Amino acid sequence: MVEPIFASPLADTIIQDVEKPLEEEGFAFLQAQSMQSVLECAGLIGWDTFATSWNDLGVDRYMADGGRYRRRRYATFSLTDETITRKPHQPHYQSRDYNTLNGGIERWFKPVLPAIGEHPALMAILRLALRVITDMTPPQRRPRSWHTEIHQFRIEARPDAAGCPTPEGLHRDGVDWVFVVMVRRENVARGETSIHDLNHKQVGSFTLTNPMDMAIVNDNRVYHGVTPVQPVDPDRPAYRDVLVVTLRHE
Repeated sequence: MVEPIFASPLADTIIQDVEKPLEEEGFAFLQAQSMQSVLECAGLIGWDTFATSWNDLGVDRYMADGGRYRRRRYATFSLTDETITRKPHQPHYQSRDYNTLNGGIERWFKPVLPAIGEHPALMAILRLALRVITDMTPPQRRPRSWHTEIHQFRIEARPDAAGCPTPEGLHRDGVDWVFVVMVRRENVARGETSIHDLNHKQVGSFTLTNPMDMAIVNDNRVYHGVTPVQPVDPDRPAYRDVLVVTLRHE
């Protein structure tokens, strides 16, 4: 059973402040200080152990551009008003209508580790996502459950090769909602997120900088993309870690 959350007036105010731009513009940017307050109401503890798990991801070997700059793990869940249930491991699939670079095939990635799949930080993020999309979806259109995909991404950058968070370019994911949570930026510059309407006109931009900064995108209304990241100090490791959560009607 998903316990009632967000009883805090502060959390409710922050969520309402997020939902207003989502309603008006199709996207929202929530900075870390506010997001941490909301996630703590949803049960967030142990962020450091959650973030450390990004050190144990597998190389994405499906990159059609030949790159080896992306590491990831993947899991799927079913979210309802009552439960958050992890599904058996399955491939990730996008049609080429939405991913012209890597779409059209089943991609099998290493699964999210069991301890991370039930980690309080992840559960808090999923509870927040469920609260927001429930509020934003008219009652007559709410599904009984949401098919939810979890992606742990690390984008690595080298002096001779930038890392591409969105190698497919400006895109939609073919889902209903996309949540992107910054986990860590280490020695990287750039990585700016841009938002475009369905006519490809830019309507917003921001940079996820601090751990727990979050972007929320209505995938039916806008495109999004992220500029490549480059090392600041060429002699040190450079990477960008994010959690991406997508949700669609099941």
